[in-house]
Amino acid sequence: MLWRRTWVSWWCLDSIGADCALKPTTAPGAARTLAAEAAREDFEVIVAAGGDGTVNEVLNGIAEDPENLLRVRLGVLPLGTINVFARELGLSLDWRRAWGIIRRGRVAAIDLPQVEFTANGEPQRRYFAQLAGAGLDARAIELVNWNLKKKIGFFAYVVAVMSAFRREPSSILIDGLLQPISGEQVLVGNGRFYGGPVVVFPNAKLSDGLLDVCVFPRVTWRTVMSCALGLVIGRLHKAGGARHFQAASFTLTAPTPAPLEIDGEKIGELPARFSIRRQLLQVLVP
Repeated sequence: MLWRRTWVSWWCLDSIGADCALKPTTAPGAARTLAAEAAREDFEVIVAAGGDGTVNEVLNGIAEDPENLLRVRLGVLPLGTINVFARELGLSLDWRRAWGIIRRGRVAAIDLPQVEFTANGEPQRRYFAQLAGAGLDARAIELVNWNLKKKIGFFAYVVAVMSAFRREPSSILIDGLLQPISGEQVLVGNGRFYGGPVVVFPNAKLSDGLLDVCVFPRVTWRTVMSCALGLVIGRLHKAGGARHFQAASFTLTAPTPAPLEIDGEKIGELPARFSIRRQLLQVLVP
C-alpha cells in the first residue's frame, strides 16, 4: 500500500497492521516509482492510500509496463481532500469500510484514458483515472497555495480560481468531434464527477469506451458565478452555457499557452491528444 505521510494516514494505516506491505511516499512522483516496483515484484493488488493525485501516480506506475494491467488490481483507500475517483467507484469515504471493500476483492474492469503531450521538448504519455482539464481549472491548479490547502482544504482551490480568472484566457480548439468547436475551458471526464460529488458529465460511464467532453465557450464572471451555484447544488453540467460531447479520441490545441491538468495535477500545456483504452484497468469496487 502506498500513502502520503499525514497524521490521519499514520493513525488509520497503523490500525490495518500486517495485512499489507506499507510504503510511504516522500516526494512528488514517489508513489509512481513505488507502484512500478511493486508491480515488478509481482504484487497482485496495489492500494493507493491518499487523494486523487496519489491514485494517479499509482495508476501510472502500474501502467509503465502494459502487461501489469492484465494482472494487477488497483485498490483505493480515500484519504485525500476531495477523493473524486473514490466517489465515482462508489467507495465509502470512511477508511474502515473502504478497507473492507479492498479485502473483499470484487473486481471491475474500467476504461483507461490516456493523454499524449509534449513537456520540456519531449513527447510524454500519461494516464488518468477520472478527469482532465485545459484552461481555467488547470491554471487554478497551477496557482494553488499548497500550504493554504493544508489549512482550508477545498477552499484553497476557490482562492486559486479567483487568481486564475485574472489571467487572459486561451481559445482552445477541440478537433476530432463531429465538428471542430472551441471554448475557453475544456473538461474531459472518464466518470460523472468533478471536484467532489458534483456532476459534470451526467451521461458518463466508466466502461463505455468513450470520453465525455464539457466545453465552456466563454469564461466570464457570470460563468464563474453560474458554476459556483452549480457546485453548491451538485450540478455543474448545465452551468455557464456548457456544451457536451462524447468521443473515443480527439485533440486539444491553442494559439497561446494553455495549461493542462489530469486528476488535479498540472502536467504541461497544449497541444494534447486524448484517447481511451477500453476496460483495461482492474479496480476493486463494492
